[in-house]
Amino acid sequence: MTKNVAGVGGWVFAGVLAASPAFAQAWVPPARQGSVTVAFQVIENTGHVLTDGSTVPQGRSRDASIYLETDYAVTDRFSVAAGVPFVFAKYVGPPPPPGVPEPPMLQPSDLCYCWQQGWADFAFTARYNLFNGPVALTTSVSYGLPSRDYAYVGEAVVGRNLRELRAAVDAGLRLDAISPRLAVQGRYSYAWVQQVLDVPNDRSNITAEALYGLTGKLQIRGGVSRQITHGGLRLGTQGPTLPSGYPWGEATTPELFAEHDRLLRDNYWHLGAGFTYSFSRTDVFVSYVEFIGGSDTHAGRAFTAGLSLPFGQPRP
Repeated sequence: MTKNVAGVGGWVFAGVLAASPAFAQAWVPPARQGSVTVAFQVIENTGHVLTDGSTVPQGRSRDASIYLETDYAVTDRFSVAAGVPFVFAKYVGPPPPPGVPEPPMLQPSDLCYCWQQGWADFAFTARYNLFNGPVALTTSVSYGLPSRDYAYVGEAVVGRNLRELRAAVDAGLRLDAISPRLAVQGRYSYAWVQQVLDVPNDRSNITAEALYGLTGKLQIRGGVSRQITHGGLRLGTQGPTLPSGYPWGEATTPELFAEHDRLLRDNYWHLGAGFTYSFSRTDVFVSYVEFIGGSDTHAGRAFTAGLSLPFGQPRP
């Protein structure tokens, strides 16, 4: 099954709740203020979630990604961002017992049980803020573009090698009546994804989280994210049984089987928590996300850590 690795503006980055200040998209920085973010993420894919929601331990893999992003507020309402991840991916297995052939769906990049690496997809984002007070509302448009024509079939790959256009709205509310340190925010985004073999594979992503400032410098957060794929292929409740690898669920032809890694109907629930600590000129952030359910997706977890370096006019 394919990796769900993408960029932060939507650093879906595994659909993960990032603890970076860049993820607080409902509120925007003042004009002429920007930041450079460097983040490191490890994703441990511990198995596959089948169409019926059951989990099998086969097909484990590991990803390690370095994400670079710069964000700049052109005005008090309009900002732009650009980022790209460098991804390391490795198929873990487990390998079959001696004398038993490898499953037919494995690719050469998986069979070596070695690290594959490379630049994944560029992400370009433009945001426009409508409200930026106790209630915040910000709209955004993002474009994802593969950095090169990289391999996308198998577990040890850096991405899906597909173009996509995303539109999103972020809403936030400071809960001053309860505590001036408490806020909630949510995001909805819709991605129009490049079609392959005339199979629609668009998706919706929904995130809700709460933020609490323990001190003036330390903020904690927690929340849940949901992905719904509109289209894609279901792979049923068992792997292929024929040497050819197909039929496998709705991958009923050689062409569909060859593309199944990036055409899955990948639906999931992720639950995460993290914190951000602000120094005078640097924000440090850490988050942990557990993959708690879904269908035609991965089971696993993700850990993210990084720092954001502001530039431009002094912070208020």
